[in-house]
Amino acid sequence: MDPSGRSRQRGVIVSGNDAAWNQDVRGETETERLDRNWSNLVQELRVVQTGVQFLISALLIVPFQATFGTLSHPLRVLYLVTLLAAMGATVFLVAPVSWHRILFRRHRLGNVVAAAHRCAMAGVTLLGIALIGATVLVVSMVTGTAGGVAAGATIGILFLLAWLFAPLLWRRSSEPADGAR
Repeated sequence: MDPSGRSRQRGVIVSGNDAAWNQDVRGETETERLDRNWSNLVQELRVVQTGVQFLISALLIVPFQATFGTLSHPLRVLYLVTLLAAMGATVFLVAPVSWHRILFRRHRLGNVVAAAHRCAMAGVTLLGIALIGATVLVVSMVTGTAGGVAAGATIGILFLLAWLFAPLLWRRSSEPADGAR
């Protein structure tokens, strides 16, 4: 620990204050940090928006297929929940664009980045629900209800492990090992 209360980790000063760390290590101002965070978030949203758009396209044609009429009531409900989750994901994943446009030139980038982060998390959660629902629907049609439920549970566990638990474990385990924030 140095006299300022910061600790050294692998030759990098790590401060408890994120703004101070970014200034010390990256040499970036708060505005530069917000710009970087916004740019990173927009790149991430581009990736997931494309996947959601393809999923919605596939889901929208399902009711017009001849076999849709043969779906049981529970599978029709699952279809609607899946479709609504995908639509909700779209709403949240595109919302940051609206926030940015409405608050453009109002010096509110901090608000936009914070809101966009929350929207992205909600959108990714709904995308996970939609993908699990789509998996259950397809596998149920091919193998039956038991196979669909098993596949949905497996995909749900994979999502929780890859999208939630692994990053949370890494986040809690220690300060950033690579000196990045």
